[in-house]
Amino acid sequence: MEKIVLASGSPRRKELLAKAGVVFSVVVSDGEERTNLTRPAEIVEKLSLDKAVAVSEKIREEEFPCLIIGADTVVSYEGKILGKPVDKKDALDTLLRLQGKVHQVYTGVTILLKENGIWKPYTFHEKTDVHFYPVSKEELQEYVNTGEPLDKAGSYGIQGRFGIYVKEICGDYNNVVGLPVARLVYELKKLGVDIRRMKK
Repeated sequence: MEKIVLASGSPRRKELLAKAGVVFSVVVSDGEERTNLTRPAEIVEKLSLDKAVAVSEKIREEEFPCLIIGADTVVSYEGKILGKPVDKKDALDTLLRLQGKVHQVYTGVTILLKENGIWKPYTFHEKTDVHFYPVSKEELQEYVNTGEPLDKAGSYGIQGRFGIYVKEICGDYNNVVGLPVARLVYELKKLGVDIRRMKK
């Protein structure tokens, strides 16, 4: 096992971390994502911590890495969390609400560092404002019919076909994809860790 573990099965997060030149293994948390919190920033921080801790408990002692990264992303519009759609109608309804408007994407990240044999958590979140152009119902239905939005929070993927409807973003683009890599690298540097040089 590598010294770094990504506690996520998201192909988008894996791609972002790999592009940053990081060598890592993937171990997915099997726990349910539950929280009584209501503020998006608090929700993603809590869930990212839960994922990282759950993975730390799954790894055998002799396989322990030095660092575990947990992440969780939500889409928020007018203070309401927009999760993954339950079906195509739900996806269309969500996109109809978001078209022509500004919404927020929050990603919480937890870094678990092994210090003196004990896991110590460092958690932060990043927020990005996303503004869509006005989009017709017909165009949105055509997009929904591709099936692309059905496994994505907010019913769209900015890195996919829906990218042509994004007017502008304010913040980190990669945060919308699922992992604010630049912020992650920066926060680790503050902790004295260069994630790109951690090998077996």
